[in-house]
Amino acid sequence: MELKRLSGKHKNNKMLYYAANYLRQLIPTKYYQEKLETKLKSIDSLNDDDIQKIMFRVNYYNKLDKTVELSSEAKKLSDLTLKKGSKTFFFDLHEYSKYFDQSLKGNFLFGDITHIPRAPSLVKSRPISDNNAYSIVLKWNKLRHFMFIKNEKKLFSQKKNMLVFRGKVHDTTPHRAQFLEKYFDHPMCDVGKVNNKLINPEWNVDRMTIDEQLEFKFILCLEGIDVASNLKWVMSSNSLAVMPRPKFETWFMEGLLIPDHHYVLIKDDYSDLETKLDYYINHPDKADTIIKNSNDYLIQFQNKQFEDLISLLVLSKYFEKTNQHK
Repeated sequence: MELKRLSGKHKNNKMLYYAANYLRQLIPTKYYQEKLETKLKSIDSLNDDDIQKIMFRVNYYNKLDKTVELSSEAKKLSDLTLKKGSKTFFFDLHEYSKYFDQSLKGNFLFGDITHIPRAPSLVKSRPISDNNAYSIVLKWNKLRHFMFIKNEKKLFSQKKNMLVFRGKVHDTTPHRAQFLEKYFDHPMCDVGKVNNKLINPEWNVDRMTIDEQLEFKFILCLEGIDVASNLKWVMSSNSLAVMPRPKFETWFMEGLLIPDHHYVLIKDDYSDLETKLDYYINHPDKADTIIKNSNDYLIQFQNKQFEDLISLLVLSKYFEKTNQHK
């Protein structure tokens, strides 16, 4: 059963990721810094529509609209070190921060961030809010979060008329426990937890590979501490993502997802789950429309040139708005 955790199909290649990032550590930052101006100016060669889309995303991730001072806790880029437990965050930051003067400072909050900091900080995740400008989002922990299904052959109509969920349940995720309390034995659900067999052992089930989960028409995308880590690959598949309205967002811009357009919305208390599943089972054309919308939404994250440029522009704006641009 535990061998399923080792299945690499549909997942990012860890060995390649770590090899590339350790190699980057050997190249002097000066080599990259000499290329920064050229990279930033590459936006001028794009058409107006692409420029507009790129700048929308830059200003969505970095909402700072006036100069603000950093806190005393700010660290220089040169002071950041590779530490156990935050390697992917460090690597994902360094991929773009290496292009900037290493004396520039920032507040770097690695991990699952669910609060809005008191000073402008670089984060992976933030609450969805009109007042989250001090949370500047970068594409961090992408090894785990940014996985996509490519060219799935099985159509929605060919899948099981059920909802599937495999995930961890902790004291910090009571909403997941609430869902299992309601639907663990429901005939339309194959759901359960895959951790800690001592707590609510009746909910423990065998793990499933991504391919096994893709046999179902509906896949539950419940937030954990912050976002639902399976949402990206589910929205790239021919299954429907089912979830309450998200409370947190990352580089994926979960706050821009439209209910019943990009995913199937269920109430926070999950009381309308069966009604929603029945509706899309009986209206497969509506399901196919949502699947197309969700697949289309993902296209913007699959252009490596644009992803790199947006990341650099977000950082450049951060250093500028914190009154230290060089």
